[in-house]
Amino acid sequence: MKVLLVDDSPVDRVISEAFLLELGHEVILGENGQQALELYREHDPDIILMDEVMPVMRGHEAAKAIRAHEDNWVPIIFLSARFTAEDITAGIDAGGDDYLAKPLDQQVLAAKMKAMERISKMRQRLLEVSEALESANVELKRLADVDGLTGLANRRYMDRFLSHEVARCSRNQEPLTVIMCDIDEFKRYNDFYGHLKGDDCIKMIANTLMSSSKRATDLAARFGGEEFALILPNTTEADAIGLAENIRKKVEELDIMHEKSSVKDCVTLSMGIYNDVPTKMLRGEDYLNLADKALYHAKQTGRNKVVNYSDID
Repeated sequence: MKVLLVDDSPVDRVISEAFLLELGHEVILGENGQQALELYREHDPDIILMDEVMPVMRGHEAAKAIRAHEDNWVPIIFLSARFTAEDITAGIDAGGDDYLAKPLDQQVLAAKMKAMERISKMRQRLLEVSEALESANVELKRLADVDGLTGLANRRYMDRFLSHEVARCSRNQEPLTVIMCDIDEFKRYNDFYGHLKGDDCIKMIANTLMSSSKRATDLAARFGGEEFALILPNTTEADAIGLAENIRKKVEELDIMHEKSSVKDCVTLSMGIYNDVPTKMLRGEDYLNLADKALYHAKQTGRNKVVNYSDID
């Protein structure tokens, strides 16, 4: 272990250092409480052995300062010729974990170091388990918001995001766009090519949506089945139409064979747009419903097209 040994007595320092080195530990030396603080921050020791009575700053003061600022717990053992119940209590209250009487008994010191090494190893294991659990929780939280097939946001996350953006855009008086997308005649595709091919088709279109909405503020989500949604904060109607047309063309260019389509011999996408500045009367579900009406109009008038709600007669 890396041991920070702090003692104002040169003789005691030399004796203790020699014994700790003999036990196989790395030793960092300090002469007072102020040095203890500086060396602790610089070297990040595994354990601190510190005299209680020292010049410049006493051991108790140094321990309190270490406990007040440390990110990770490190055991502190006080070394003292004063070994009364009051002294031990004061040391523990200051942040110490144990006491050793001076002059040091080498056998007792060796036993204490062995015990602290066990505690240090167990603590390290607990930290590793804690970090693994934290990472797992972060991943679980992420997965709870992600569609398993496509990697896009799922419906639950999309609803939360849309609600937040409606409120934000309303405060800032910014336009908000929702684009609903649907794969044309996807049931025929699934029935003819099979569900595995259908999943591949959905993933390819999801990737196109994800790569097309490049702003960090935009959200691409799987709405359900073969339907997708794009939420575009602070986006003008013209920009939304341009983006939707670009996506529609890119899906065509994927050239995914669809022999059973009445539209083209490849997979195509119909899209409906709703754009407006949110008001108290205009909620997230209203954006979805109005964009869906535009999508329905696109499908009723030939499919493979983009329809803006404001253009519907």
